[in-house]
Amino acid sequence: MMKIKYKLSNTLNLKVTMHILLNGLLFIGLCLLSMPGVAKKMYKYQDEKGGWHYTDRAPSAMQNKEIKVEVRQLKVNSKQRVWLNQVGEKQHPEFVIRNDYFGPIEVEVAFSRYENVQATPALPRKFVIAPGVSKSLFALGAIDEYQGWRYALNYRYSLGTPSARHNGRAIYYPPFASYRKFQISQAFNGKFSHTGEQNKYAVDLVMPEGSEVHAARAGVVMSLANDYFKGGTDKQVYKARANSIRILHDDGSMAIYAHLQVDRAQVYEGMQVEAGQLIAYSGNTGYSSGPHLHFAVQVNKGMSLVAVPFKFSDRQGKLSEPKSGQWLAGFVID
Repeated sequence: MMKIKYKLSNTLNLKVTMHILLNGLLFIGLCLLSMPGVAKKMYKYQDEKGGWHYTDRAPSAMQNKEIKVEVRQLKVNSKQRVWLNQVGEKQHPEFVIRNDYFGPIEVEVAFSRYENVQATPALPRKFVIAPGVSKSLFALGAIDEYQGWRYALNYRYSLGTPSARHNGRAIYYPPFASYRKFQISQAFNGKFSHTGEQNKYAVDLVMPEGSEVHAARAGVVMSLANDYFKGGTDKQVYKARANSIRILHDDGSMAIYAHLQVDRAQVYEGMQVEAGQLIAYSGNTGYSSGPHLHFAVQVNKGMSLVAVPFKFSDRQGKLSEPKSGQWLAGFVID
């Protein structure tokens, strides 16, 4: 039996509870927080013989200008990216973690209930998990093998590794095309929405929808959300529904580019990108009062994402902390 509940949050954490009874019953409760979904579009068209067709893939008929193809964007379902999986024998279970992000995560596993059971190594315990499936992390067994035993496990995770140390001298270029110039509407400690630890050192750039977004620093695309198509100021509805791209840097820090246009990401997860490379187009998706680009650099600290200060480079190579009201000019990167 499986029971799943979804809850929106900006923590990018996941908590899972597993209730296991040795008579074979298994109960799993999931709470998925702030995870991107899978693109869903519906295409409707009528062929030359009058037959109607419905498909979730772009049909070849779109190349025929005489055939009208209706395209409808469907709602996106959350996608699970981290699993705590049981392996081994039922009487002596072992556990592994599957990480579908293209970068490391930190996972904490703990008992929420236990009777006549012990873990080797002992729980609670934190693990740093690389992309893919981990090796066996811990095993469970009865303290008294002649008595019944039962337990409940829960786990939570945060993106990134706790050993990351942001390079304060790292160069960040204005994240847009070389021929453009945009104003910062909200900078560090902005009172509107840059008050929490995740956004304390974030920057909002006023950009018309469809403006080119370029990578401010080189790295690997750790994750992306490309499929949300609405935005608004209702925090409960839109807080976790912004299209975004997360890029992992070589020092373990991560840049987040948010509120991007639907279905216009120019990169894919796991892709290596260079500073100045086109990665997406700005939009107005998620919790947003108007078209803009939200940019921040974050690290994993204490199982939470925490923003860190950074500096933008200008055309003369001078580094300066972004300020509200400041105009940034793009430039060609050598």
